[in-house]
Formats: sequence, C-alpha cells, structure tokens
Amino acid sequence: MIRARELVKHFRVHKRPPGFASALRSLVRRRYETVKAVDGVTFSIERGERVGFLGPNGAGKTTTLKVLAGLLHPTSGEVEVDGFVPFRRQTELLERITLVMGQKSQLIWDLPPSETYALNRAVFDVPDAQFRQTLDELTELLELAPLLDKPTRQLSLGERMKCELAAALLHRPTTLFLDEPTIGLDVAMQLAIRDFVRSYNQRHEATVLLTSHYMDDVVALCPRIIVIDHGVLIHDGDLKGLVKTMDPDKRVSFTIVDPIAGDALAKLGTVLARDGHRLTLRVPERELPGVVGHLLGPLHVADLAIEDPPLEEILRVMFGKAREGEANGAAAVDATPPPGKRAEADRAEEEAGT
Repeated sequence: MIRARELVKHFRVHKRPPGFASALRSLVRRRYETVKAVDGVTFSIERGERVGFLGPNGAGKTTTLKVLAGLLHPTSGEVEVDGFVPFRRQTELLERITLVMGQKSQLIWDLPPSETYALNRAVFDVPDAQFRQTLDELTELLELAPLLDKPTRQLSLGERMKCELAAALLHRPTTLFLDEPTIGLDVAMQLAIRDFVRSYNQRHEATVLLTSHYMDDVVALCPRIIVIDHGVLIHDGDLKGLVKTMDPDKRVSFTIVDPIAGDALAKLGTVLARDGHRLTLRVPERELPGVVGHLLGPLHVADLAIEDPPLEEILRVMFGKAREGEANGAAAVDATPPPGKRAEADRAEEEAGT
C-alpha cells in the first residue's frame, strides 16, 4: 500500500546573522545551507497495517508524511501510495488518502462542524446516501451528536480533534496518515481516539501510519514501528522484538508489607525506583519466576506487577547509540590522514619494524 525507496527530501534554507546591516546585505547576497530533513529512507507497508512512525523532534517524520500525502515533492527517490505517485496529485489517490495533523485545523472556525462536513461532501463528490451513512457511523463511534451544530470556536480541544477526525474520514479513505492526532488531549480523550482508530482500521481494512510523542498511543495501536533520527531510518520491525533486543530485562513493581533488608533486595534485582513502600526492580527475564515466587512467598509483598521497559526508555537508548555511532564515524574520518600522509606513516611504521 505504501512504498518508499531511498526517499530524500532536502530544503535550501536562507540564513543570516541578526541585525539591520545583515538584513541589507542579504538583499544583494544571500547565504544558504542545505537541511537534510529526510536522507535515504526505505520502507514498505502492507494494506491494513498499523505502523508507528517515531523519532525525536526534527527527525523528518512530518516531512515524510507530507511527501507521502503529495504535499511535498521529494528531492530524489521513489514513493508510491496505493500504486500512485503522491506528488502528481491524481484524483483517484486523493479520494483514498487522508492526512490528519494535530496542530492544523480544517474546520471552519465560526461555523459548526456539520457545515464543514457538507463542504467536504461536495469537494469529494460523495453520494448523499453514502455521506449520511458514513456520518452516522462516525457520529456513533466518536459520540459527535452534541457537537455537530455548535460553532467550532466553542468546542474544546478534545471535541475539536474528534470533529477533525470525522471531517478527514467522510470520504472513507483507505490510507490514514496521522500526525500527532492526540496532542494536547486528556487521558480519556486519548483513549477514545485510539479506540476509534483501531475500530476504523478493522472495519475498513485501512492502512494507518501514525506519528506520536505519546508512547501509549504507539503501544496500544501499532504492532510495528519505524524509527528515524536526523532523517535516517534506524529501525523497522516488530515493537515487542525491539524491546526484547534493546532491553530484555523486566520491571517488577510491588508494595512492601514487611520490611526487607537491602541485601535481600540486591539479590532479587536492581532497584530502579523507590516511592515509600512501593519499589520497582530490574530483573533478568530468566530469573523472573524465582524472583516472583520469592516476593509472593517468604517476603509477602502486595500489588505485584510485571512490565516491559517503557518504550520512551528504549528509544532514548536507541537515539543515544545512533548519535554515538555518528560521532565515532566522524572522528574516524577526521583521524584518517590523506593519501600522501598515509603513505608516509606506513613507511615510518615499516622502518620502525611495527
């Protein structure tokens, strides 16, 4: 359904120092630098998959989504969505995709959402019967009935986000590009949006590519994740497999009923956190059965919970290793002498008998 091969998107950015004199000089002579937003990314996504697209701020996630949606022309590489080239903006493709951006709004500010929906129906030339059926379905799934006739400016952020999702899905797209769809929402509204996206994916076999800085969104919705950093793909695969590879140890949390000696805790695992009587241990997976048995048996702990490491922690380690690798690579390049100097060094080593 989605395919990118060696996707590159660079921007030429004008830069100048602050000050009036610099502004005047820039009128006749400008200095530019190239920003590599996306640099050789390759991946493919099958129909019906839900994939998390992760990376730190400025990694190139939104740029990639805009290229896939046809809003940006790639600098180089190949991109296909449902067999179409996005930047050509064919009508057949636009009828099958949607891009929802948590920080952008398509609702008309002073009009109720129902007016925007009527406009979208005309833009996409959706038959009236299908429009009514889809709107009824979305109204039920998202609980929109009390919101349809209120001016958009009177809606809360969460209410507006639900209405945005409905507006983006009225033409029944089969490919959803979701860029921070739960940004700024409370916990209850985040859960509602996740449930809706999962339900829509299952009902229509829709393909979902999701970016979010809320890792709970990704864990709840996406069995597979793609991770990029500085525009370069650094992981593409199963979420559980990534967690197991990066940190196979488990997190065991429990509440102490009776005092436990420090040396007894040290034998069970590494103490990661302690909040009053609540402790969290890091325990190797192979030792987990014995540790749990000891906690529930002789130590009589309560409220025991076993979890994988938080995804945020895994990603932080991953980004740190990627940047460390880049730094080491750059240092190795800087330390490599030019050909002439390298030959002189080789001769010196030979004369020294090394």
